[in-house]
Amino acid sequence: MPVSRREFIVGSSLAILGVGGLDRVAAATQNSVKAKVYFTRDLSPVGLSKLYARIKQGLSGKIAVKVHTGEPNGPNIIPREWVKAFLSGVPDSTIVESNVLYPSPRQTTEGHRQTLKTNGWTFSPVDILDADGDVNLPVTGGKWIKELAVGKHLLNYESMLVLTHFKGHAMGGFGGSLKNIAIGCASGKLGKKQLHQEGDNLWAAGPNFMERMVEGGKAITDHFGSRIAYINVLRNMSVDCDCAGVKAAPPTAPDLGILASTDILAVDQASVDLVYALSPEQRHDLVERIESRSGLRQLTYMKELGLGNDQYELITV
Repeated sequence: MPVSRREFIVGSSLAILGVGGLDRVAAATQNSVKAKVYFTRDLSPVGLSKLYARIKQGLSGKIAVKVHTGEPNGPNIIPREWVKAFLSGVPDSTIVESNVLYPSPRQTTEGHRQTLKTNGWTFSPVDILDADGDVNLPVTGGKWIKELAVGKHLLNYESMLVLTHFKGHAMGGFGGSLKNIAIGCASGKLGKKQLHQEGDNLWAAGPNFMERMVEGGKAITDHFGSRIAYINVLRNMSVDCDCAGVKAAPPTAPDLGILASTDILAVDQASVDLVYALSPEQRHDLVERIESRSGLRQLTYMKELGLGNDQYELITV
């Protein structure tokens, strides 16, 4: 079976990385400057807080915390008790979500609010960004879209913390920080259609969809500038997104830990690299999902558009 470039890079790093004793890894690089990605195996509110302390410096004012709150009774979303405990240490923060385009109770604000109650997101208000309509953010340098319709309430926040359950995705291959802000902040009625639709095909998949998703993410990162940071939780990594709800396939990859960075490309690249560094049996299903959907195009197009650095230091906390 041919070895992909990513498998070669990760395989050549395994002697440094190890599976049981990860300390500090530099990804294969041609550049001298690398992004910093922080890592802990501590899957808990304490682990989240430890990493947040390393990336919070640019966040101030009202902080939007973008979390995928899931379809009704979804089994794999980040535990609510973790988020409650963690956010108690993040001043002036509010969980934010947007309505969805696919058939779901979350298509409407009323149904979305009921789903939030069902899933236990009752410990604090959740701001549904497009409850009062949308507003356009420019996409600089995009070849597919020139602006993205996002929930109007996004403009009420000075900063954003992207708290992501990293997992597979039926269309995206994987869902990391990029997917969380691109699809997750796009308004349900218009923005998500801008990203998903190609010609007459509303649910177009493949490399072009990855590129549109990256362009949507660029609208969000450009809007917040240095006032945005990212945490990926590598736990319960089904091949399916939390939008699959109770229909999500059971995870076959082991839980790995938490990654955090102020660089969106670096944190998603590091997440993918850790998956590829698993044994063939452990990574098979998730890697097949990523590659069969052209998911790695997310990473290469992020680099092309200047959305961060794919060369990073992995620093254990």
